[in-house]
Amino acid sequence: ALERIWATVATIPRGHVTTYGGVAAAAGLPRRARLVGYALKHAPDDRPLPWHRVVGAGGRIAFPPGSRAHAEQRRRLVAEGH
Repeated sequence: ALERIWATVATIPRGHVTTYGGVAAAAGLPRRARLVGYALKHAPDDRPLPWHRVVGAGGRIAFPPGSRAHAEQRRRLVAEGH
């Protein structure tokens, strides 16, 4: 399941975003949005993924505001035109 999620995230084009639920559905794992978060957290270091293109429901960054991860995801999304 993790490999399918990583493969799906790798296909998200620059300038686009999708939700955790959208990734789960596209990977053939409907209703497994939390698994997507787990998979991204545990992705191998040698597998660079555009994790910043995965957002929460409603298009919101899922990391807590003020956190380092939130700031990094926001920076990357702004750099891609979001």
